Amino acid sequence: MKPVILTTERLLLRPFEQADTDAVLLACQDPGIQRWTTIPSPYERWHAESFVGRQAPDGWRSGTVHSFAVLTRGGAELVAAVSTVRREQSDTAEIGFWAAAGYRGRGYVTESVLALAHWVFTTVGVERLEWRAEVGNTASRAVAEKAGFVLEGTQRSGIVNKGIRRDAWIGALLPSDLGLPTEHPYLPAKP
Repeated sequence: MKPVILTTERLLLRPFEQADTDAVLLACQDPGIQRWTTIPSPYERWHAESFVGRQAPDGWRSGTVHSFAVLTRGGAELVAAVSTVRREQSDTAEIGFWAAAGYRGRGYVTESVLALAHWVFTTVGVERLEWRAEVGNTASRAVAEKAGFVLEGTQRSGIVNKGIRRDAWIGALLPSDLGLPTEHPYLPAKP
């Protein structure tokens, strides 16, 4: 799949570029990002170079991972990262995100999650977008809930982070949650 650029009222979402290496390295020094995401810790320059120069472009080429740098439209500062990982031969994808420490609490991540969700539902053929976060990551959960994800429960041993299996919250967003059509109609179970 060819990389795309998405825009919102305040943000520009574009594929990562080599010029983002320093900003990614700086953002990923944050203890919160290192604690709650699966990035390496300590996070070193070569990790950022590998992510920006190899991993993110390879994901776009294979069509399985769509990683976006989230920038302010005016200042073009890196405020967050958001990506989807599509399951092989599936119409389900998982979303992941982080926000740079100085940009939290402004709604940037929620705005970028909604833009990415709309794109994967209308362009990529995704019909179920899942969010998972380690139990206790209340900031991630708040973003997911503000974006309309429905919390579905707790997965025992649902995430491996820093070599340790941990319980995870899981939620899902469907195209119908955003008023969008799907190829396959959804018939919820009756209580």
